Amino acid sequence: MDMNQVKAIITGGASGLGEATARRVAASGGKVAIFDLNEEKGLALAEELGEETAFFLKTDVSSEEGVQRNVAAAKDAMGGLNAVVNCAGIGTPGKLLGRKGPLALETFEQVIRINLIGTFNVIRLAADAMTDNEPGEDGERGVIINTASVAAFEGQIGQVAYSASKGGVAAMTLPIARELASYGIRVMTIAPGLIDTPMFDGLPDGARESLEQMVPFPKRLGRPEEYAKLAESIITNPMLNGETIRLDGAIRMQPK
Repeated sequence: MDMNQVKAIITGGASGLGEATARRVAASGGKVAIFDLNEEKGLALAEELGEETAFFLKTDVSSEEGVQRNVAAAKDAMGGLNAVVNCAGIGTPGKLLGRKGPLALETFEQVIRINLIGTFNVIRLAADAMTDNEPGEDGERGVIINTASVAAFEGQIGQVAYSASKGGVAAMTLPIARELASYGIRVMTIAPGLIDTPMFDGLPDGARESLEQMVPFPKRLGRPEEYAKLAESIITNPMLNGETIRLDGAIRMQPK
């Protein structure tokens, strides 16, 4: 798929990885529907990218009715839908056995609901909306990119909920890709390592430098633009399907 033909829903699109991807799609001539809960940032980004290019829809990815409504609205606004990049998620930390006792069940459930169930919710409804697309080269009708994490494979102490949610995203990639192959819809997942998103904004310089030293090469945090570049590669390369790609500078996370 050529980037100038992309009509993409990007969840978590108002900041971080999603924002970088929205900017890259828009800069390449495609259209983006920004799904996010942050109305202020989402509207500002859509306005900056241009009213013919970007559309903001306030979205809770874990809401069945909300996503169903907004997928239809995005498809109508863009004149079609052939790509999804799922970046929405939370990283609530918590030990299984903390100072206040066992991890609250509702905390675990919330992370799973947003990161895993929310991703699945968008996949299923967007894929359904893509099935009536006219097939392009190789019979392709669409591409779906999800976001896992290296925590899916080397979760640290305190990441039990986050790791479980991201492990689920990685694990469902292949079976969904196999199922959607008959419709010409590809499914891929990116597993980022330490990426310089707003999550790291409050870190003191010493902590940031310590994190950077954990990365074998290059010795720095990843950039959201590098995630966006990989998303572009996936969109434009039809043989990428059913796989999780690590974007991590060869880092392997330690227990803590």
